[in-house]
Amino acid sequence: MKIAIIPARGGSKRIPKKNIKTFYDRPMIVNSIQAAKDSKLYDHIIVSTDCKSIKEVAEQNGAEVPFIRPAELSDDFTGTGPVVNHAIDWFQQNVAPIDFACCIYPTAPFLLASDLQESFKQLEQNKSKSFCFSVARYAFPVQRALTFDEQDEIKMLFSQEAVTRSQDLKEVFHDAGQFYWGRVSAFLDNTPTFGPASIPFFMPRSRVMDIDDEEDWQEAELMYEVLQKKQGS
Repeated sequence: MKIAIIPARGGSKRIPKKNIKTFYDRPMIVNSIQAAKDSKLYDHIIVSTDCKSIKEVAEQNGAEVPFIRPAELSDDFTGTGPVVNHAIDWFQQNVAPIDFACCIYPTAPFLLASDLQESFKQLEQNKSKSFCFSVARYAFPVQRALTFDEQDEIKMLFSQEAVTRSQDLKEVFHDAGQFYWGRVSAFLDNTPTFGPASIPFFMPRSRVMDIDDEEDWQEAELMYEVLQKKQGS
């Protein structure tokens, strides 16, 4: 059995009600629910939330909210791992055993059903691997990163690369923050996601956006509009 778990608490502070705020033409979380539905991969699509409003939106759009997330897992400090594991534990105790789980973030408006399908195929075919998650290439070499001390003095974060040509620097990627496929045993064993047990699923930068504040939100809407026009042309 395969399930999707969408963690969506109600306490967003930088963007109030971020998970159900209207993005382009519908509540943000609906994009993730729809991608999961369109993939036709999941036996159940579960939203883990502590919020009645999110629960209503999720259920109206085809997801299940079979429990209300406990308060101790809904604060500003709890990571995604314990939330996903709680959902897995609840499901296995109350419904049925699970083979694979996929954590999908509720703020992933550019996620496609094909991303979920292709990444699952990679994980399923690589029996020795535990996870497959989305990554994207940095737009600029991170080896050129700068820091500023208390006296505003500029320093290179990687000073050993000061004279290395940009084209000779190793290409570097980051977690795209879209989804995390995993074998249930690996989730429950707390196997490190960022390590040798994982497979990267490469996504284009044009479909990756970390939405943390209003400026990010506005930029994401512009990106979404451009992509919609491109797909319709």
